[in-house]
Formats: sequence, structure tokens, C-alpha cells
Amino acid sequence: MSLFELFIIAVGLSMDAFAVAVCKGLSMKTMDKRKAVIIGTYFGGFQAFMPLIGYLVGARFEQKISFIDHWIAFFLLCFIGGNMIREALSSEEEEVNDSINVKEMFVLSVATSIDALVVGITFACLGIHNIEFGIGFIGVTTFFLAMVGVKVGNVFGKKYKNKAEFVGGMILILMGLKILLEHLGIIG
Repeated sequence: MSLFELFIIAVGLSMDAFAVAVCKGLSMKTMDKRKAVIIGTYFGGFQAFMPLIGYLVGARFEQKISFIDHWIAFFLLCFIGGNMIREALSSEEEEVNDSINVKEMFVLSVATSIDALVVGITFACLGIHNIEFGIGFIGVTTFFLAMVGVKVGNVFGKKYKNKAEFVGGMILILMGLKILLEHLGIIG
């Protein structure tokens, strides 16, 4: 997997965290840099930790499923991307507050990083062995995008939240399609 492909996946995975960070920023009367760093740390940390767990689980089954790994990657990434797009198009309003207490941030961090767990499984299925770099890259990308999300939310409000989730979903679906087409020999 190239650095560009990893960057695209990292951005796609970060969009849920970005959207929640926009909501956090939206609820702040004034931009609070300390809170932005804490929010970025929670989201970035979980976005790095969850693919590691997924990778460790997926690596145990890699040999048994290697003949269908590209299909698994395709379906998992499409499922995650489809859910992100569905949420982006949903008219349900999410509760917005600027709290950064441990319990709330833990729940939000886990909720926004479940897709990263699945991507970790996908990495194992694809035989990616430099997982340390990949998870670090995903974590750092999410950290910075979450901080940007807090600022965007504070300045622009809800305008970009749904667009970010939609774009993130499309990125993951397209990456899944690319993996499938490469393994089928349709693209090089």
C-alpha cells in the first residue's frame, strides 16, 4: 500500500471524528485550544489503537481467508463507507455539547473508531506488515483533522459536518473498489 493510499484511508477514517469535533466546536462560545488538543488526542489515539486490535485479530485468520481477502476488504470498506454516507444524509439531529469529560470522550472515541478496527482487519487480510507506521499515520492524521474540526465547527457551524461524513464514506467505498479491482487484475 502506497503512502498516498494510506493517507486517503486515514482521511476517510478521520471523517467521523472530524464530524464529531465540528459538533464540539459548534457548541463552544469561543475557540478553546486546550479542548481541541484533548479532543484530537482522544480521537487520534483511538483511531490508532483500534486498527492495531483489528490487525491482531485479522492476522490470526489471514492464512485461512487469503483466497477471498480482497472480497472481504471490499465489502467491509463499502459497508463502513455506506454507513457514513447514510449518517451524512440522515436528518436526525445529534446532541451537541462541548464537554470533554473522560466518559463522554471515551464513548465518542470508540464510536468513531469502530470503522478503524475493521480497517485493521482489512490490513491483515491484505498482508500489510508495516502496521506500526500505518496506525501511527492514521492516528496523527485523525489528531490534526479533529483539531481542525473543532475550529471549523466553532467558526462555520454545522455546514461541513454532513459533507465531511459523506466524503469520508465515498473515500472508503472507492478504496474498497480499488482493492477489489487490483486483486481481480482489472486495474494495475
